[in-house]
This record gives sequence, C-alpha cells and structure tokens, in this order.
Amino acid sequence: MMRRSSTRRTGVLPSTATVSTRSGNKAALRELEKIDTFFNQYVEKFDETSIGPDGIEALSEDLAVSPTGIRVLLLAWNEGNVSRQCGQAEEGNKRCEVGRILGPHIILVSSQYLFKDFYLFVFQYCLTEPCRKILDLESSCQMLELVLGPRAHVPSFLQFLQEQTEYKAMNMDQWTAFLCFCEEIKPDLSNCDESQAWPLLLDNYVEWARKCTMFSL
Repeated sequence: MMRRSSTRRTGVLPSTATVSTRSGNKAALRELEKIDTFFNQYVEKFDETSIGPDGIEALSEDLAVSPTGIRVLLLAWNEGNVSRQCGQAEEGNKRCEVGRILGPHIILVSSQYLFKDFYLFVFQYCLTEPCRKILDLESSCQMLELVLGPRAHVPSFLQFLQEQTEYKAMNMDQWTAFLCFCEEIKPDLSNCDESQAWPLLLDNYVEWARKCTMFSL
C-alpha cells in the first residue's frame, strides 16, 4: 500500500525546499496541487491517505509495469519523491517520467544501507493486514527471488523453503536475518558454525544444505 506523505496532507513543504518569495510560494502550492491530483486518481475510496491494491493495479496499468514487479515496489518505497515528480508530468508523459525517476533509485538501492531499508520495507508492504506480522511462504519466496535475485544462498534457500513442511510463513526476524546471512556467510557455508545465533529456520536450512552437498559428492 502506498501512503500519502504528511507533507501533502498538511501542505508543508519538505525541509529541503526553500521558498523565499510570494511567487515562489504560489509555485510551490501549485506543485502540491499537482501531486494531490496525481495521487487522488488512485486513492482508496474509504481511505484518501493511501493507494490500495486496486489503485496500485490501476497505476501499474497506466505505467505499463507489472503490479508485482520490482519497479512498483520501488515506487511504493520512494513514493513521496516519485509522486511529487509524477505530479509534474503531463498525462501522456507519465510513463516516461516514472521511468526517468526510477532509474537512479534502482541504482541507489545498490548501496548496502539503502538496500536494507528497501528490503525491510518489502516485507511490510506485502503484509495483507495492518496487524499481520507474518508473510505466507509463497509470497516470501516470490519476494525473496524478486528482491535478492540470484545472489548466494537465495536459490538453495528457496528450494529448502519449498521442500520443508514445518514452516508456513516467515516473520520479520527471519526475513531480516536471511539478508544478513547472505551478506556474512560464504556460499559453501564454511564460515557458518553453531556459535552463531541465527533463527532456527536458518539453522535448519544450513543442516539441509550440508546434507544436500554430502549427497552430491
């Protein structure tokens, strides 16, 4: 779900925007109106502060991108900046504008800090209910493959999740730990030992992966 930022609700400009003249204030207000006009095309009928699943689907169709693709996740993650710039685009240029905006952000999330923020956001974004704290296994696998791609451990971990029967969902602790696991543990698991405090799910994965390696020898 994409939420309307507080700057649009209150009409307060971001701290980085400095408006020193009356004409500047008018221009800024016009930009805020454009943002609201763009945002309001897709808002929930009973919640004007957010874009729900139907709105995201409509937005994705207008932009000719997959509603479950990485670009829509990036749109949601960076919604404030993207919506602000999309609001300045004419209807016919919307697709081109979003493509121009997303390019740099796809590069930006390659930095470790920003990528982790994006990765954690994806988990929360995929939860279907506000109070829900776990993500079903099918969605978890889809998102891990989409966000992490073919990096070390991802393909084998996905295979493990699909073969095991104990877990039906992932929680935030497991989701977060898996990213750390990918960053810290070598592909051959040679630096993984029992002294490391990984969630039980990952301990089970390591045991499974080592057995698979033994059988393949």
